[in-house]
Amino acid sequence: MATPPVAPSQAAAGGNFEAPPPPAMQPPGTDMTGICFRDQLWLNTYPLDRNLIFDYFALSPFYDWTCNNEKLRMQSIHPLDISQLSKMTGIEYMLSEVMEPHLFIICKQKRDSAEKVTPMLAYYILDGSIYQAPQLCNVFAARVGRALYYISKAFTTAASKLEKIGYVDTENESETSEPKGGKETIDFKEVKRVDHILASLQRKLPPAPPPPPFPDGFVPPTTEAEKEPENQQTTEPQPPAVDPIIDQGPAKRMKF
Repeated sequence: MATPPVAPSQAAAGGNFEAPPPPAMQPPGTDMTGICFRDQLWLNTYPLDRNLIFDYFALSPFYDWTCNNEKLRMQSIHPLDISQLSKMTGIEYMLSEVMEPHLFIICKQKRDSAEKVTPMLAYYILDGSIYQAPQLCNVFAARVGRALYYISKAFTTAASKLEKIGYVDTENESETSEPKGGKETIDFKEVKRVDHILASLQRKLPPAPPPPPFPDGFVPPTTEAEKEPENQQTTEPQPPAVDPIIDQGPAKRMKF
């Protein structure tokens, strides 16, 4: 007769095996959005539910072994017992959102009293893979940098096309002595005035920060200005920043 699986914390407390040494502790607030954690052997042995999810999270490098939850685990108390955590002060983890068995959100916070807590970081467990959620300031910085890059590139392309139109029209006028009556004439003063306005607006824009390259496998679209000969090269900003939400996924992160 098969025996039901025993929770990891209960097996370690019974002395059946020694608990693995904790991973290297990271200081609070460390940016670890570039990595993810997944233990397939644990997932094949235990189910992912609200009772065992914290034991699985404690195996990851995101876990702080000095938190109040670990103190409760040492006393054989459920680490997410809010009645016990509210009586303590310091770093703690709380289970925020649950969609069993696919999604779990764990918040790291600092408790100063029973009523006062300060949120620090958030982690989400998606189908067994643990990630650190990016901070809102990093998301805004990446998307503003990408918007500035495309605005600057649009002004550069528009200015180059206006210069090309003026150059072609000048050659056509030199070849024909008399303009055709039905041909629409171009006011070059108006073209220069628009070009001057575009150039002044481009100078007013702040320089876009040099972002990292696109993800592997992505080929940015080429424009006519980029296909011109090398003697007409123009300085262009670097590719846009990598969005911490859109452009990063499990395939782009280091796994433990």
